[in-house]
Amino acid sequence: MTDVALPIGGFARFDFSTDRYPARQRVAAWREEFGHTLLRIDLAPRSPELFRAKATAYRGANFGLLRASTSAVNQKNSRELIIKDDVTFGVITNARWSASQFGRSADLQAGDGAMMNNGEVGAITLPHACRYLAFTLAQSAIRPLVPDLDAQFARRVPSSSPALRMLMRYLQMVGSEPIVATPELQAAFTDHVCDLVALTLGATRDATEIAKERGLRAARLHAIKADIARGLQVDMSGKGIAAAHGISERYLQRLFEEDGTTLTTFVLDARLELAHRLLSDPAQAVRSVSAIAVDAGFNDISYFNRRFRSRYGCTPSDVRRASRNGT
Repeated sequence: MTDVALPIGGFARFDFSTDRYPARQRVAAWREEFGHTLLRIDLAPRSPELFRAKATAYRGANFGLLRASTSAVNQKNSRELIIKDDVTFGVITNARWSASQFGRSADLQAGDGAMMNNGEVGAITLPHACRYLAFTLAQSAIRPLVPDLDAQFARRVPSSSPALRMLMRYLQMVGSEPIVATPELQAAFTDHVCDLVALTLGATRDATEIAKERGLRAARLHAIKADIARGLQVDMSGKGIAAAHGISERYLQRLFEEDGTTLTTFVLDARLELAHRLLSDPAQAVRSVSAIAVDAGFNDISYFNRRFRSRYGCTPSDVRRASRNGT
């Protein structure tokens, strides 16, 4: 297992793969280096001789996230392994699974979620090779937000839940964007995740109002920004974006205003950044500047040249030449 240092205040990253070990050592390596040390769980593979697993984990002060793939396996904790009473929320993305705790069991389909209490004995059954995502939060951060939290453990959260879908999109930021470069940003991110979990499970009335104003706003803005980044070549009108996300144009404008910008400015900056990346890419050197401008969503080349120079202090051709010269 490797520990990759990130900027102060960011999440520490850990990588693990059974492929680094001979087949006969893979189960033991997972147990000792990953299961017992990081997750505090044990496992019983369906086929020990064929067992394989791979995972990337991110750990912060009050939040941890795991993205993993594994062979069919039963996972459980025990009294001996319990050292904390935080909670874990998991989603198996491509296979059915089950979760059991407190004398109840939930049969789950691909994309469904369930929450477990890490301070109590419980089990997860993964009958097929699968990919999954799981994250941990302090129980003290969730309990005030959800009425009768104890009744929520090992309960099915359907994949059709809008709050769950929003939560999954928001979690995509971990490891892909510098969102937690300071302790303050990490704390804000964790608060937003707590809000979305509360909405997913059924928040109290007061918590619902807070979550809508805090976590849900942040998650919606992230989802909108991600969709814009994927669709820069098409019309980015406020009306179309608002309709795609089921919100009003005014609410859309307010989301960006509270983020210190405007929709128009964000779209323009994103298009310029895309053009700069393409112009700097040696693999794109055979393409014309005008073709790259069109790919970035600029149909008026003169306007593109003016905005590019204003943003970067040089022309698109200057960037192209620097890329070709390796400077």
